Amino acid sequence: MTRFRLKTGPVALFGAVFFAALLILLPLRFVLGWFELDTAGVAAREANGSVWFGQLREAQVGSIALGDLGASLSPWALLAGRARVDLASPATAADASRAVHGAVSVSRHGVGLDAMTASVPAGAVFAPLPISGVDLDAVTVHFVDGKCETAEGRVRATLGADIAGISLGQGLAGSARCDAGALLLPLASQAGTEQIALRLWLPGRFRADLTVKPVDAAAAQKLEQSGFQPSPSGHRLTIDGKF
Repeated sequence: MTRFRLKTGPVALFGAVFFAALLILLPLRFVLGWFELDTAGVAAREANGSVWFGQLREAQVGSIALGDLGASLSPWALLAGRARVDLASPATAADASRAVHGAVSVSRHGVGLDAMTASVPAGAVFAPLPISGVDLDAVTVHFVDGKCETAEGRVRATLGADIAGISLGQGLAGSARCDAGALLLPLASQAGTEQIALRLWLPGRFRADLTVKPVDAAAAQKLEQSGFQPSPSGHRLTIDGKF
């Protein structure tokens, strides 16, 4: 029988095994605190399971509810000096149309979303702007030192109410990009006569410039009665808020 002699001492070997076991069984709730994922707006009522196969109950990003999600820490991102938590709706989710798939990442100088696809209710997040839901299609956004550095992906906003009597039941859509340090979502209706330039800054401030091109004088009067001001590109309303 061949015997192998370990050059590593028993204390060092035990320490290595203990450290490996600790990493494997590390509770997810501890990691969320250690890496300060709340700086990315990530919160949950409960965090259960290990860091590699965990679950978040009633998760949310900012004020936007995401529901129950599976969560796992990416070891490869750690090697690059950032914490990336992959999020996904469970396969048994009751509403498949609201499935979430993507990741939230945090580094020493930045936070962001990676390839996030989701359909989530907006509630009153953007009030008084009547955005009732937001659809994200492979949206990636990275903020570095509080400023938007990269952004891409498709965003669609569903409006739950008319604007000065103008129905926008088809919603508004556009591609995310960065603009002067802010995340810019330039959303427009299919006809292009209604547009929302939605800018978002950390840690949760937004500005929405809503522009509508009235079809006649009666529509223009309704817009002005709702607070819109005439401009060269149409009637405009600016809304500032926090989410």
